[in-house]
Amino acid sequence: MIKSMTGFGRSEIVSETKKCTVEIKSVNHRYFDLNIKMPKKLNFFESSIRNLLKEYIQRGKVDLFITYEDFLEKTVNVKYNKDVAAEYLEYLKEMSETFGLENDIRVSTLSRYPEVFTMDEASVDEDEIWNVLEKALRQAAESFVQTRITEGENLKNDMIDKLNGMLGKVDFIAERSPVIIAEYRKKLEDKVKELLGDSTIDENRILTEVTIFADKSCVDEELVRLKSHIQATLDALTEGGSVGRKLDFIAQEMNREANTTLSKSTDLEISNVAIDLKTEIEKIREQVQNIE
Repeated sequence: MIKSMTGFGRSEIVSETKKCTVEIKSVNHRYFDLNIKMPKKLNFFESSIRNLLKEYIQRGKVDLFITYEDFLEKTVNVKYNKDVAAEYLEYLKEMSETFGLENDIRVSTLSRYPEVFTMDEASVDEDEIWNVLEKALRQAAESFVQTRITEGENLKNDMIDKLNGMLGKVDFIAERSPVIIAEYRKKLEDKVKELLGDSTIDENRILTEVTIFADKSCVDEELVRLKSHIQATLDALTEGGSVGRKLDFIAQEMNREANTTLSKSTDLEISNVAIDLKTEIEKIREQVQNIE
């Protein structure tokens, strides 16, 4: 199947304790260019995220947006340092006895002393987070790929119609080319007769001039190559897969053959058809730019 490089996918997983939302969107690009926006606590998974998306995407400029909420998550843990509090109390008692002061220490006062209470970062269950994140990523990626396939099929059908039309134009030029040589010969003979009157026409000279004209205007090789390129494009579209780069190269070759055909043409009808060919090839090239 043919895939477009333009796509969008979204997934949201919500449970009693967690919520994870993933959005993927892309436009055309020569390579796979991934830009990720997500909470800092998920940075640990960046490599795994990139590897996962490579299973679904070969080319395109991709923007990935991830939000993650854990409704029960404790960001910090409070730790009570009993030994430190006991040491404070011992020294306060000693100060009271030494200086004859009232020992008026209260729990609320002692709790504010340094290191009696400390806060540590809460540990994170990475496996649990990844299980949720991976599920959301795969759901979004599958939705994303489906939109690419749908648009890719539309591109494919439109390109096949254009390519079949181009084959018809190539056949017209191939059929018209011998005719213009015969027309040239007749015009040349008529002109010579007009100039020489009843004098005998030198058939060899006429044949030489016609041969030179035919050689200069011959586009047989160009038409064979052009037809071959069109068929190769049709075959690639039928086979499917990641063929964007291949088709881009073939489109450049088609344009080159059409240019040569137009430059050799001395016939208005062939020139017009060659111009139409160039126009269609340019449309094909634009569409190819958006194929993965």
